[in-house]
Amino acid sequence: MNPDSHLSIHKLAACALVSLWLVASPAVADKRYGPGVSDTEIRIGQTMPYSGPASSYGTVGKAELAYFAKINAEGGINGRKITLVSLDDGYSPPRTVEQTRKLVEQDQVLLLFSSLGTPTNAAVQKYLNVKQVPQLFCATGGSEFGDPQHFPWTMGWRPNYRSEARVYAKYILKTRPSAKIAVLYQNDDLGKDYLNGLHEGLGDKASGMIVSEVSFEVTDPTVDSQIVTLQASGADTFLNFSTPKASAQAIRKVYDLGWRPMHLVTNVGSSVATVLKPAGLDKSVGLLTAAFLKDPTDKQWQNDPGYRDWLAWMKQYYPEGDTTDFYNVYGYGLAQTLVHVLKQSGDDLTRENVMRQAASLKNLSLPMLLPGARVNTTATDYYPIKQMWIQRFDGKQWVLFGDLIEP
Repeated sequence: MNPDSHLSIHKLAACALVSLWLVASPAVADKRYGPGVSDTEIRIGQTMPYSGPASSYGTVGKAELAYFAKINAEGGINGRKITLVSLDDGYSPPRTVEQTRKLVEQDQVLLLFSSLGTPTNAAVQKYLNVKQVPQLFCATGGSEFGDPQHFPWTMGWRPNYRSEARVYAKYILKTRPSAKIAVLYQNDDLGKDYLNGLHEGLGDKASGMIVSEVSFEVTDPTVDSQIVTLQASGADTFLNFSTPKASAQAIRKVYDLGWRPMHLVTNVGSSVATVLKPAGLDKSVGLLTAAFLKDPTDKQWQNDPGYRDWLAWMKQYYPEGDTTDFYNVYGYGLAQTLVHVLKQSGDDLTRENVMRQAASLKNLSLPMLLPGARVNTTATDYYPIKQMWIQRFDGKQWVLFGDLIEP
């Protein structure tokens, strides 16, 4: 072969390599990673009450771990596996602070995801915002977790508690305008959010309709004495602004006293598995609540593709989980939303871009959201889900009725 031919071949090969480098280099340059991210991993963190007075919520974290296991088995997010470091805080704010600092400073997570609890998230909100670490999709409806003006790195997920209480107020004003209302509320940010939302929703009628308000501490052994006090008020409508343990106790005590008000429980205190069964299904008949997710006990969803996919996932990835527990639907939806955000972030997996993507969700439809509900966010709207339905417990399952309500 002519030596010049060899030279030409080498020149062509060199040119080809340079061309490939020029094509490939922008893609390499476009990869931007924050802490916890590599070509093979996205490491995130959370705190969960796996122990303590709110331990029934721990299944949320287990469901999220199980959903990420499914995503990882399918190849991960653009080839990167999700590692969720889920630590127990016992629903104790000082412990939440300790565990969150560990996640950020030692484990170097990209973001905090779905940490559970209103007082616990509030305890670390300022710290995470100063550190500019996303506090994404907090597993609480606290209204303070949708305030981008003051806390741009914090975002909630579910309808906030104030909005939910306004839904109850709308329902009461429509169906029972002369109601005498008694309120049991948890003496923390969660309970006060519900109480404030009720007052907002009732407006100038609140002072005339609310005849009694009684609080309790989440650490109280029972709420029996509070229920006796509320019954004595002569109320015909009872709003039970409690988390699971106290919600179950209140349902049981109301029934055992022979008090038969229109009884509304919070969405967070309405799980068939962790609230109504311990209270007694027979004692729970007629309860009302507001919902935004498909309840796994509702037979109308048995042939729904979203429900069937959720059930198949439960059986494969979380077989020890309770398929009647609403909180396993909740964790599933939260995890799906984060996966969508991470996919949307592409190769720019910095804290800034992930937060930017979380604040630009447009009509995201999740399989286990109720019909008509969508996930929407903007740079000035950090409340992703707003719409809710009223539902009634018939002794076996929650049954939706009426129209979708947006507060």
